[in-house]
Amino acid sequence: MRQLPQPSTADIDLVRVLSALADPVRLELVRALAGGREPLSCNVKEFDVDITAATASHHWKVLRDAGVTTTFASGRNRLIELRRSDLDQRFPGLLDAVVAGAGR
Repeated sequence: MRQLPQPSTADIDLVRVLSALADPVRLELVRALAGGREPLSCNVKEFDVDITAATASHHWKVLRDAGVTTTFASGRNRLIELRRSDLDQRFPGLLDAVVAGAGR
């Protein structure tokens, strides 16, 4: 399995992370990742969002480019997981606070 390009831990930028999490669909995707087993398939049918596969692909790319998620590719399959430890290292408690706040 190969990992798709993503920023290093030191290059994760708070503004980009918050911008990525500001979109309701991306926030729901992150909540699903945070609340379940990881890694998850990027298949949009597994999530509680009403978007096309192309739109989901865009959202996953934004999250990966911001440093929120990691994507692993194996053939045509993609598995996604949160970069929880990297985010906690850069911004302690941010991910938990955003996910908890979104659940209200």
